[in-house]
Formats: sequence, C-alpha cells, structure tokens
Amino acid sequence: MVSTLSRWITRLAWLLSAAALTACAGKTTPLPNDAYVWQRQWTPGLVHALAEDGASVHAWRVLAGEMDVHGQWRTFTPDWRALAGSGKPVIAVVRIEGQLQQWDEATLLADVQAVLALWRQQPFMLAGVEIDHDCATSRLPAYAHFLQALRPSLWPHERLSVTALPTWLDSPDLDALLAQADESVLQVHAVQSPRAGLFNAASADRWLAAFAHHARKPWRVALPAYGTRVNWDDQGRVASIDSERPTLVSAEGASELFADPRAMQRFVATLEKDAPRGLAGIVWFRLPTGDDARAWSAASWRAVLGRTPLQASLLARAGATDDPHRYDVQLVNDGDADLSLPPLIRINGACQAADGVNGYGLQRGERGLYLQRGRVGVLRAGRQLAVGWVRCDAAPGLSVEF
Repeated sequence: MVSTLSRWITRLAWLLSAAALTACAGKTTPLPNDAYVWQRQWTPGLVHALAEDGASVHAWRVLAGEMDVHGQWRTFTPDWRALAGSGKPVIAVVRIEGQLQQWDEATLLADVQAVLALWRQQPFMLAGVEIDHDCATSRLPAYAHFLQALRPSLWPHERLSVTALPTWLDSPDLDALLAQADESVLQVHAVQSPRAGLFNAASADRWLAAFAHHARKPWRVALPAYGTRVNWDDQGRVASIDSERPTLVSAEGASELFADPRAMQRFVATLEKDAPRGLAGIVWFRLPTGDDARAWSAASWRAVLGRTPLQASLLARAGATDDPHRYDVQLVNDGDADLSLPPLIRINGACQAADGVNGYGLQRGERGLYLQRGRVGVLRAGRQLAVGWVRCDAAPGLSVEF
C-alpha cells in the first residue's frame, strides 16, 4: 500500500512538473521596445513623432556624436526639451565609422567624455552611452581596449552599451569585447550584401541563437523599421545606398529593399514565444517621422510596437475626371500596414487607351490590358498613388495582383 501510494505521489509530482514546464514553454514573454533616433536635424516632424508615436517605446537611443572614415568628429544637438518631455530614459549613441582603420584613443576618449558632460547637464537623466562601431573582427581588441578606457568616465547609474555584428560571432575576441559593456545590441538588419535583402528571419534566428552563447549580460536585438534603395554601377557593384530619400524616383540600376511591417510583426511574435537566453528587448531602427520617406508610416510603427495585428488593404480605384471617358487609376492603401506596390493592376472594361505613371507601364495580354510595375516601391498606410490613366466607355473594373 505504501509503495503504491509512493509511486502515485511520484507520478503526480512528475505530471505537475511536466505541466509547469509546458506552461512555461508556451508562455509569451513581452520584450520592451527601445528606438533609435538617428536624425541629424531635429525638425518639427521629429519632435512631433517623439511626442505622438512613443507610447510603446521604453527608451530613446539618440545619435549624439560621430567620427567619420577620415577621423573627423562632429556632434549633434537634439531638442533637449522634447526628450525630457517624453519622460523616457535617454541613451546617447556615439557612432564610429566601421571603415576607420586607426584612431587616437586619447582624443576619441576626450570627444566622448565631452558629449557625456554636455548631455548630463540637460533636463533628463542620462541612462548611459552606446558605442556603435561596425569594425572588422581584426579591430575587436583595439575596440575592447577603448571601451575599457571609457568605462571609468561613466557615473554609477550610467550603462555602457555596444552594438554587435553577426560577423563577429566566430571571433575569439568577441567575449572579451562584450565583457567591457553592461549590455549589447545585436544588429541583424543590413549586415549582409544588399543582394541578400535588408532582413532575413532565418539568418536572424541563427545569429540570435549563436549570440546568446556569448552574451553573459543582458542584450537586445536591433530590428529594421525602414526601407532603403541600393544603386548599382555598370559592373554590378554597390554605388550608393539611400535610406532617407523618396521611394518613387526614377533610378536606373537601382533596387528597393523594404522591411515589411507584417513580416517584422510575425518575427517579433515568434521571438517573444521563445526568446533566446538573456534577450532583454528590441531596439528599432529608426523612429519614423513625416519627413522620413523611407521609414514606416506612423500607423505601421504603432501597430508593430504595440503588438496590434496589422490590417492590410490595398485597392485600385478609377477616379472620374473632367473628361467623361477618361479615368485616373490610383492605388489606395486604407489599412495600417505599409505594403509593397503590386506587380500587376488588371483593367477590366471596354477601354480604348491607357498608360502608366510612377513606375507602371501599359501592357497587353490574353486577358486584356494591364499596368505592370517597372520597379519596386512601397505605399505607406493611409496614402494613395497615381499609377496611370485609362480611356473607357464606362468606369472600368480594376484589380491588383501579387
């Protein structure tokens, strides 16, 4: 009897333990959002975005200083009152160009210390400093030495943060570098050849898992909230990358890369269901503004950061004109998800002529007329875009095809 009871108790304990582990495994862990404020000029649009679109942001990581590839140093002056009015922690970010081969450590240290001294005088509490240096792996020892020299300059409550690259994962010097910081931010966007795209979820998962084995302190992951255009030269090499110019401009030999808000929302949902060890949050690059043509719309930004399901709705409409037989064709995004432009827009009706604009051209097929996209672009939530015109006996039916 005792033996049977003992086995029953043991069995019950095992079942309860298994149930607890299953519950923990299926539990979603919310990851707080930080956001980079990367603009070098503080426009009214940026101040508005900081106030209106920061509800789901825990802390601002603000570009404060930069050393370029030639070793030239410059600083940026944010709107101190706007940052203070947000009521959120502020982290000053110092960017050091990754292609910089050498630096004068004493001079660079003095430059960063001057930034800290200025930012400590402002009407908010400086939470720390982040060093963003995308250097080659061979430079990691020198980078670690600089961080070690910088650390005594910080006040007790200030944290030292560093960005990290997936290319460093195989370096024997990575652990020594991370040991110098209080936290790190692994960047998983725009870290491969542009031909591989702006972000790849499978690669990001692999890098996150590998980084978790190196990180001994809290760390975060930097995710994209923007698009970019890559311009190629005649030899197929990258000529330039534009991240803050309009998306719908004519450019031969250019391609658009875009971080789809819906894809990023799915990635975050998966991440929060099974977060790697030590992952403490997400840092979004970058806070969008009305001036920033390539960043997400405010609607997509709020939905993704607030973990609210995005509603995608993209329609093609024929708008009447002064000519009773001419209709303007417009794409209308009346959802809250920024969407890629559709490859095809079918024209259904008795139409005699048509043409496309803004990257669309007229084509004829077995099923009749259609407008074909000539280059990739994005239509932000709440926006509309003229893509062509048609001349028909009556208003045509239009349909988008992906």
